[in-house]
Amino acid sequence: MTNNKVQNMGKTLYDNVTNYKFVYKFCVVVIAILVALLVGAAIIIAVGGNVFNTYWIIISMPFKNLGSLCEVFTRMIPLTIVALGICVSSRCGIINIGANGQMYMGVIATCATAFALGPMPKPIAVPICVLVGAIAGGLFGFIPGALKAKFEVSELLSTVMLNYVAEQFYLFCIRVPLVDPQEKTGTPMSARLPENTALSRFVRGTSLHEGIILAVILVVVIYILLFKTTWGYKMRAAGASDKAARYGGINVPFYLVISMVISGACAGMAGSVELMGVQRRAMEGITSGYGFSGIVVALFAGLHPIAVLPASFFFGILLYSQVNLQILSSVPPNLVECLQGAIILIIVAVQMIINNPYSLERFRKRFFSKQIKVITEVK
Repeated sequence: MTNNKVQNMGKTLYDNVTNYKFVYKFCVVVIAILVALLVGAAIIIAVGGNVFNTYWIIISMPFKNLGSLCEVFTRMIPLTIVALGICVSSRCGIINIGANGQMYMGVIATCATAFALGPMPKPIAVPICVLVGAIAGGLFGFIPGALKAKFEVSELLSTVMLNYVAEQFYLFCIRVPLVDPQEKTGTPMSARLPENTALSRFVRGTSLHEGIILAVILVVVIYILLFKTTWGYKMRAAGASDKAARYGGINVPFYLVISMVISGACAGMAGSVELMGVQRRAMEGITSGYGFSGIVVALFAGLHPIAVLPASFFFGILLYSQVNLQILSSVPPNLVECLQGAIILIIVAVQMIINNPYSLERFRKRFFSKQIKVITEVK
């Protein structure tokens, strides 16, 4: 065998071995997906449904026509925006469970601003409403961030409790100061937003609105912030190891607060966009649980902004399937919530397995030990 052939063989084997971590992660993720499907199948059987028919409805119906696909994209918008905020806070080491409450605050601020602006030109009124919603959500996110940074108050406790505060304040607002005086049904809701503050349809004749543009722009902005700026590096360093970050001169409490403000601002924007693009008036249940589903999307995306888009598309399909399941099968629509819970557990398990060096070493010895031996001999 010539020297060049030996070197080429050694290089090929070396490349294979150095990629074993990727192979390991890929195998774990594939197994996790199969487990999720099996868990879903068990739940479907338990409620007396047909597994194949149910999965076919979930997979096929969103692609039946353009309107159905746009319904999925419409649900993607708040999921994406909320998940981006969760990525920022989680990368900094603080878990934001309060996105739902921050969405409510964004809706209140946007609704009040829309009525206060009057006949202002739409290109000016819409950005102002979105900005005000972001500020309201950011200020509400500042509270648990400051409590965590200053007094070491658990963000899990503070954000969950603030969700209740925001929801009750929101219900008060749509019953008293923002209530529609023309509403005769007794259902608490605001008046319909002025047309100059409503988002136009992105695709005519469908539910998809211009908020999809904001969602895509935010993906790029958050990616640049986290991975291409000094602030992003310091936030990620604080989340990786706060002690090491402090030793390196990083003001960890400051970046904890900043990350929660950004996360809250994203949730507030999601509330604004949902109000201005879909509901067009403040009413009960306007958040549709997007604040909680966004957390699952962020985890499913591995806390990476770019991966949030396909993850939110997947969960948009699941959320849209709730309507289809109720109409086309005997399976209750709450099955989707069960699937989300199962996916959360599987994601946590997958992360633990991937980050376990003992499992990785066993995988390497089992499938790549012979190649390593050949490389040693070649060298």
